[in-house]
Amino acid sequence: MTVAERAAVYDCRQAFAEELAALARTDERIVAVCNDSVGSSNLVAFREEFPHRLINVGIAEQDLVGVAAGLANAGKIPYVCAAAPFLTGRALEQIKADVAYSEAHVVLCGQSPGMAYGELGPTHHSIEDLSWVRAVAGLDVIIPADPAQTRAAVRWAAASGRPSYLRIPRFKVPETTPADAPFEPRRAVVLREGSDVTVIAIGSLVSRALDAAASLAAEGVSVRVLNLPFLDPMDEDAVVAAARETRGIVTAEEATISGGLGAAVAATVVTRHPAPMRILGVPRVFAPTGDTAFLLDHFGLSADGIAAAVRDLLRHG
Repeated sequence: MTVAERAAVYDCRQAFAEELAALARTDERIVAVCNDSVGSSNLVAFREEFPHRLINVGIAEQDLVGVAAGLANAGKIPYVCAAAPFLTGRALEQIKADVAYSEAHVVLCGQSPGMAYGELGPTHHSIEDLSWVRAVAGLDVIIPADPAQTRAAVRWAAASGRPSYLRIPRFKVPETTPADAPFEPRRAVVLREGSDVTVIAIGSLVSRALDAAASLAAEGVSVRVLNLPFLDPMDEDAVVAAARETRGIVTAEEATISGGLGAAVAATVVTRHPAPMRILGVPRVFAPTGDTAFLLDHFGLSADGIAAAVRDLLRHG
């Protein structure tokens, strides 16, 4: 039985919206800024409770980020809510110049990232966002794995005083984060100990990594599972420890392999402790038509796909 079958699954956008409203009740600086995405960002209840603290700029993503930077300069803490492909693809210049370079306390909330929009196709898939935002200096990149980490991310971003990008999952996932797990930069969450291979996963792939580890345990393979909620700044020490203490590392992400989790882990491994790796994600291709579950399976981003990568690493190094 998989993690998802053992527990209820959740749309993390709901946890995001609830936590944002809870913050707004105690801090008048909290505002939401959206691009005609009140419904898809789950902001309907926020708008009803705080009608004067939700700014809808319409379908104008560059203005969306520029307005948020202005609000931050006026002492507000804006949460910018938009579909991840359009927030990062259309407004990358404003993210770089108005937010990161200007050190504005803006929380960029990429809704429905990865292949969450399924059949709407590559125009709506957000598999490049991690590569883009990781290239921008001074921008924290956070990928919650479940509702608990989503809530923690919303709270952390408000208190950080820094520009940040939050990837808010739409594809439903189970709770995987222990109650006492840390949530801070440069802190990985060890979800399972293991000595043969380490699987490092983010976002929607965390529960699938746990399922892969459970199936491999039945074959006598001991898999360590790490979740890296902070992609930047990343817990490099945990990555190096995995390279040193196990026979290799498999990374799993709902993103292109060009510049995301796998690239970040590989850069650390190759410079600090070389070890065999397998990098799972979307290769440099556009996806076929299909729903999110089909697409994840198509690209080997399933428990079976992760387990196969672990076996391959053990066989061939």
